[in-house]
Amino acid sequence: MVKELRINRRIRAREVRLIGDKGEQLGILPLEGALQIAWERDLDLVEVAPTAMPPVCRILDYGKYKYEQTRKEKRAKRGQRVGLLKEIRLRPNIGEHDLQAKIRTTKKLLEEGSKVRVVVRFRGREVIYPERGRKVLQRLTGALNEIATTSDHVTEEQRSIALILYPVPTGKSKEEKSDAKDQDS
Repeated sequence: MVKELRINRRIRAREVRLIGDKGEQLGILPLEGALQIAWERDLDLVEVAPTAMPPVCRILDYGKYKYEQTRKEKRAKRGQRVGLLKEIRLRPNIGEHDLQAKIRTTKKLLEEGSKVRVVVRFRGREVIYPERGRKVLQRLTGALNEIATTSDHVTEEQRSIALILYPVPTGKSKEEKSDAKDQDS
């Protein structure tokens, strides 16, 4: 949210430290002199640091400045996307094509930046064969090791096995990171 700054006649100080429209220091001037310079350049006088002694004012186009600030904030918010936790459920006796479909779905979620919890659920007598569930998890993580890192902690409950996949930070896969480390050494 862009905070409202005092501009032109709303500035209360008698003297201001003035910064020109190109960023140059114009020195400490009385408010009337600073307003006169801004008016001659057909721009606004904006108080950017009201708590400084004397307050710092800048000559600029206030509408353009406000627009750029809102764009900067939107870009910052976009970069702070919260990694949501999504869940993919599998069965130990999943077919090959069904597993490939789950891999594609998981890949899409990871590319969007979400964390993915993969759960293999056992029903009935499937509980007797937990190694089948581990094999399914290994096949899935093996297919996604380029774009995801896994938590070392595999949760085994009564009727399920689960692990969490984290997306690799954008722009670099695991191989690219290891290549970069090798080149640094």
